Amino acid sequence: MTHLIDCMHLGNDRVIGAYDIDGLIVDPGPTTCMDTLLAGLENEPRALLLTHVHLDHAGAAGSLVERFPSLRVYVHEVGAPHLADPTKLLESAGQLYGDDMDRLWGAVLPVPKENLVPLSGGEEIEGIRVAYVPGHASHHVAYLHEASGDAFVGDVAVVCIPPTDFTVAPTPPPDIDVEAWEESLDVVAAWRPQRLCLTHFGRREDVAAQLGRMRESLRANAKRAREAGNARFLAEAEAEIRASLDREVAVRLRQATPTHQRWLGLERYWRKRAPTAT
Repeated sequence: MTHLIDCMHLGNDRVIGAYDIDGLIVDPGPTTCMDTLLAGLENEPRALLLTHVHLDHAGAAGSLVERFPSLRVYVHEVGAPHLADPTKLLESAGQLYGDDMDRLWGAVLPVPKENLVPLSGGEEIEGIRVAYVPGHASHHVAYLHEASGDAFVGDVAVVCIPPTDFTVAPTPPPDIDVEAWEESLDVVAAWRPQRLCLTHFGRREDVAAQLGRMRESLRANAKRAREAGNARFLAEAEAEIRASLDREVAVRLRQATPTHQRWLGLERYWRKRAPTAT
């Protein structure tokens, strides 16, 4: 019932995946992948279900609405204004990606307000349950398709590039909240889904094990960021990648979650929690 479309980001497979549920598209990816997405659709899209507004998940939303003007766009209520006016979103992303913005993501067009359907968590959309799951982003939601047991979890339980089990918590700035993320993992586990449908990348049927790997990565890297400086964090994180993955998989993992961004998000997380000087 759920169709996975490999968006082939920058020509690489297994980096960004979108999911088609009878015309409901979960996280369509960036505009640079839109032709590949459209070629993989089985029917004309009826709606977009966005887990959050980061460009690798939702960058094509405005371009798709331009092509399909009746398209509904479901997104958390905090993320909705950033789709209607992506100025601040683009400024924030530009600080991370600089001159690579266009190459990576392409055009980021505004979504008309009349197409937006704000969510807060707890809703149901055509047999799909919605839960609020912050931690990676303050506006993150997840979706459970009850008929199939498929849970679409955005960045809550990734990055894990097949065929490996090696899992990395994607922790870019500015919204990382480790405690909230741990609670969000509990929310997903309580659904007891049959499968996790990951943007980065693919389906996982070992649900409890994958959530456990994600929790372990989140805790270990948060601890490392608190105790180590930038250089040591990067050196140790890269050493883990080299020890665990072959070059082909490592390239895709770094593309999905650049190592330096993992440091930046966790460094900001700890800095915000530092006691105020007196």
